[in-house]
Amino acid sequence: MDKLLFLSMTGANQTMLAQTAHANNLANVNTTGFKADLAQARAMPVIGEGYRSRVYAMTERPATNLSEGVNEHTGRELDVAVQTPGWIAVRGRDGSEAYTRAGALHVDAAGRLLDGRGLPVLGEGGEIVLPPSSKVEVGEDGTITVRATGDQPNALAVVDRIKLVNPDPQALTKGEDGLMRLKAGGQAGLDPEVRVASGFLETSNVNAVHELTSIIDLSRRFEMNVKMMRDAEENAEAAARILQNLG
Repeated sequence: MDKLLFLSMTGANQTMLAQTAHANNLANVNTTGFKADLAQARAMPVIGEGYRSRVYAMTERPATNLSEGVNEHTGRELDVAVQTPGWIAVRGRDGSEAYTRAGALHVDAAGRLLDGRGLPVLGEGGEIVLPPSSKVEVGEDGTITVRATGDQPNALAVVDRIKLVNPDPQALTKGEDGLMRLKAGGQAGLDPEVRVASGFLETSNVNAVHELTSIIDLSRRFEMNVKMMRDAEENAEAAARILQNLG
């Protein structure tokens, strides 16, 4: 009886964790450059002293869906969408190098080039800092060209180049902050083959219909596990009454 109760209890608990993953995906359906998390469940034996006669359910995130979203035209000069497999390098809040495809860039009061979350965008020599300028252009290879305030229209100067990388997808992992990082740590090298398009933003790759149906399916699984726990309780009570009568 306890086996049924333990299995259904862990099943209900892990189903709630899977619900969280799908709900987070659905909540980010309109987040620029967001990559959906995948979720799956498997049976795991309870490891310990004695015979392994107990099994529990475990929800895990085997990977992240790295498929590309749709590029939407915005016309804004500092909006960039990665056109090829690859990523934009940024400085995470923990100081580590991280990667994103959310290219809604802007310049702060200090001239630093930041992404939509306010994280510094990295260039070939570190964080990118732009001089006071009236026009900023981003080339296909990430080259940043500016025209300083008061200069002639043709007086353009190359300031830096956005660090565009394309590490092996199997070497990447998604952090709790939604940014991708190398599993082994360190930094990925600049890839000259990665291209970006100015005036576009990549949408989230979340399929809203799929996430919604998954949430409904998980809700039914949760109800099934709760029913199994109730059945286990009723069976235990019936068995106790039988033993009392026999006594």
